[in-house]
Amino acid sequence: MKTIVAGGAGFIGSHLCEYLLKNGYEVICLDNLITGIVSNIKGLLEDENFKFIEMDITEPLPKIDSDWIFNLASPASPPDYMAHPITTMRTGSFGTYNLLELARKTDARILFASTSEVYGDPRVHPQREDYWGNVNPVGPRSVYDEAKRFSEALTTAYNSFYGIDTSIARIFNTYGPKMRENDGRAIPNFIPQALRGEPLMVYGDGSQTRSFCHISDMVEGLYLLMESKHSKPVNIGNPNELSILELAKVIIDLADSDSRIKFKPLPVDDPKVRMPDITRVKEALGWEPKVGLRDGLKDTIEYFRRNIR
Repeated sequence: MKTIVAGGAGFIGSHLCEYLLKNGYEVICLDNLITGIVSNIKGLLEDENFKFIEMDITEPLPKIDSDWIFNLASPASPPDYMAHPITTMRTGSFGTYNLLELARKTDARILFASTSEVYGDPRVHPQREDYWGNVNPVGPRSVYDEAKRFSEALTTAYNSFYGIDTSIARIFNTYGPKMRENDGRAIPNFIPQALRGEPLMVYGDGSQTRSFCHISDMVEGLYLLMESKHSKPVNIGNPNELSILELAKVIIDLADSDSRIKFKPLPVDDPKVRMPDITRVKEALGWEPKVGLRDGLKDTIEYFRRNIR
């Protein structure tokens, strides 16, 4: 089978490309390299079943025949989408439209990678797929949140109006090797700070919670969702919740660091809690995460230890 991975040079996308190749798929990776990195796919370039095309999906796309299309294209970390607000909105609108049109013309199944950010600063906890969210449409995070919400609506419309075979994955916090240092998210910020013995910078008082899913579990979940015929939004994430302050302490311990913790003001609209209800994905796909946080963090710390600047 031939598979397109848009955003395939990014963190999740590059791992997904590897997973698909190992399972016998032909992979076409599309990426404009605004936030993706060629080194993420360097080891795949010699594989005869892998092709990389530097391409912006917001521009008209050539007809590329495929069986599956994974739409993972978008800046994803706060510093990235705040630095590229218009690009982020265009990717979630024109880019999603172009890939859906490609799927319609080639009769491909398409999976849109959405985000837990569609729930905003949630008033329902844990977050279920039938919760509509609490998003500030003009806040500093809105370019990402609303781009993803629009993409979900457009993907759903193509499914209902044209009968396109679609899926929507709402991805919760994911971590692992190949994350960019200091990309604005907690784990790739904390680990380099701990390895250098620098203070770990925690926003607010650190009581805000997150749920972290290892990349190997995430990729398996995305694959199983694509392999299924499920079309409703599906949360994919790890339901084990902990505070950011607890996370910082665990990383200091695992990195055998003497770093201390410092506190900075909490960013505007930063969610206070974040935890997926994964009942739907467990029942529909039989998926649940396998990698525990400490094991996953050890893996990620070793990656940063080898690659830290």
